[in-house]
Formats: sequence, C-alpha cells, structure tokens
Amino acid sequence: MDIQNQKIKIGISSCLLGNNVRYDGGHKYDSWLVEILGAWVEYIPTCPEVGCGLPVPREAMRLVGESDQPRLLTQKTMIDHTERMQEWAEKQVAKLQAEDLCGFVFKSQSPSSGMERVKVYPAKGGAASKTGVGIFAKAFLDANPLLPCEEEGRLHDPGLRENFIERIFIMQHWRNLMANKPKPGDLVEFHTHLKLMMMAHSPAHYKIMGKLVAAAALMPFDKVLEEYFELLMTASKKSATPSKHQNVLLHILGYFKKELTAEEKAELIGLIDQFKAGLLPLIVPVTMFNHYVKKYDKAYLAGQHYLNLHPAELKLRNHC
Repeated sequence: MDIQNQKIKIGISSCLLGNNVRYDGGHKYDSWLVEILGAWVEYIPTCPEVGCGLPVPREAMRLVGESDQPRLLTQKTMIDHTERMQEWAEKQVAKLQAEDLCGFVFKSQSPSSGMERVKVYPAKGGAASKTGVGIFAKAFLDANPLLPCEEEGRLHDPGLRENFIERIFIMQHWRNLMANKPKPGDLVEFHTHLKLMMMAHSPAHYKIMGKLVAAAALMPFDKVLEEYFELLMTASKKSATPSKHQNVLLHILGYFKKELTAEEKAELIGLIDQFKAGLLPLIVPVTMFNHYVKKYDKAYLAGQHYLNLHPAELKLRNHC
C-alpha cells in the first residue's frame, strides 16, 4: 500500500478537534491539525477530564505542589482529582497502545495534557513555575518514550512541524514493517530506503544502525529489531539542519556524474548553496532532484524516503 494514501493513526487532545470538552464548555479548534494534516491521518481523540468522569462545564483545575509529583486540584474548592486521573490514565494509556498509534498531539499548558512547561503552583501560595507535565501526558509519555509526540502550539513552528510529521511517517513505515513479520532481509531493505533520511537527521546514528543490521545474523532477531527501533526514533527526533541537508543533497548529486552536464551540475550546486544560506526552501533542490531521478530512472534514489516521505500538499519543505 502507498503510505501516502494510508491514514496514519494519531492520538490527539479532543478539544483540538473542536469538541466542546473544556472546563468552560468550549474547545481549542486547531485549523491546521484538522483541515490540513487531518486529510492524511486518523485521529483518536482523548479528553482526560471527561474521560475520568468529570462534567462539562466544570471547575477549572491546576497542578499544585512539587514539580515532579504535583497534585491535580480544582482552583477554588481545592478538590483533589489526582488519583482519579492517574487511575483513568493508566487504563487509557493501555487502550491507546492497542491502537498502534504513530504519534500524539497534546494540548499545551493543560494540567492533564500538557507535555512540558505546565504551570505548577506552590502548595502554600505564590507564583507558579512552568516546570510541570500534565497528569495524563506524563503517564502516556512514560509508557511510550519513543513515540513521536508534540503539543499543538509547538507545531506552529515550521521546523518542529516538519520534524514531527517526518517522524510519524517513519513510524508508520515501521508499523507496516512489523505487521508483515519481517526477516533480516526485510530490515536491510527498510534500512536502505532510510539512508538519506537518517543522514539528514543523524549520520552517527545511521552508522550504528548499519552495523546493527549487518550483524543481525549474529543476534536474536527480536533483539535486533528492538535496538534498531530505538536508534531509528532517537535519530529521527534530531534536527535535520541545513548543513546536514546540504551534505545529503551533494551526496545525491554524486549519483548523476555521467548524466548531467557541467551547467546542470553548477545550477544544482547553486540551488543547494542558496538553500544553505536561507535564500531558498528545501523543496526547490529536492524538486529538481526528483525531476532528474525520474528522467534518468534512478531506482535507488526513487526508493529513498528523503525525496518522497510525505505528501507535497503538507508543504513541510516550503519554508526557508
């Protein structure tokens, strides 16, 4: 199946879809998540407060106490819902794991769903510190440390958005691989398709991954897959910087030594330099290379996820 036509299953805070589940009876509809990314994913919505049995509307809550073990209290009446939320979160996390999610988008600043920098108020009063993690978000992240997760606010940053979307597509490729009960040869093929993508994120991790794949016959294959997955998701989380992209693009250029004229090579090098300088978006040299890949029937490059990982409609590489 063409992965770009395959819905990717993503968990999401329910209010971001426009569902009226917030304490005030409202929502936090995110148009990009719903109208743009929503065309390519299947959302599995979760609202921890409603899920654990609290009504809509309800009294607002906040985190109180120590940052590492805060309590979830209502703001005025100081009713403690910590255990209630934790018990529900444990069960909900197990249900979501059975969904084989490829990622999760949390609601920022929420005392139940915020991933980071959630306000924590001192038990004896005083100014809040932005050092907390939402009760449900913490349970989910602890149980799924390698799963791509982000907050909706951070996804407004083009670079962070591109990284997150790349990771959920990579995760979907991995889910598809595992669903077919892979053999060592399948992992070799998977690794081959990821070469340029991993070079753009972490060349060091890619080398380690290559050594692991080469030694697969010497280890229990389940162990190989486990270690490879950890390396894969750790590497893909690292930023694909302009310098690393430049190295990958020049590497691709090497596959056209015989086909391109001196003028065509010079044009491509000029585009790559302009991208590196922040004058052109990455999509410009990538589009040129895809043209030459098709023109000269470069099967190896055509199979590289780096050139065709996600739909062009998402415009992830259109920013400078």
